[in-house]
Amino acid sequence: MADADALDALEEELRQTAAVLDPLPAGLLQLAMDAYALHDLDARIAELTFDSLVDAVPVRGVDDPPRMLTFQAGGLTVDVEVNGDGLLGQVLPPQPAHIEVLGGPGAVRPLTADGMGRFAGDTPPAGPFALRLRTGGEVIVTEWLRA
Repeated sequence: MADADALDALEEELRQTAAVLDPLPAGLLQLAMDAYALHDLDARIAELTFDSLVDAVPVRGVDDPPRMLTFQAGGLTVDVEVNGDGLLGQVLPPQPAHIEVLGGPGAVRPLTADGMGRFAGDTPPAGPFALRLRTGGEVIVTEWLRA
């Protein structure tokens, strides 16, 4: 029992030392709190099944190809093209959806998918981003990626 108490005291002393010598940046703490606030307990996570940065074969003569992404969650597929002009995408099977492009703290850009599941945004994501889709009563969130 004394060993456990000694370990607890040592751990607390190390935490205090780290807080003084290498404090957590306020911006990072705010990002962590904002990320936690954005979570949806009922959301399904869409798995990244294709990323052209990893899976595609390079094409000669194309200087800045768009990034193509495919996410899947159950029977739902989301195809997204990220280019210098913004985002283009489609929800399959085709259906209307409300889409939020999640960025840094408080940076949420709403998009709407039409009856064919198509959506577009005129601002390319900068830095880490994820998509949150609301289709009917279902919420789906993609994993976070770097633009």
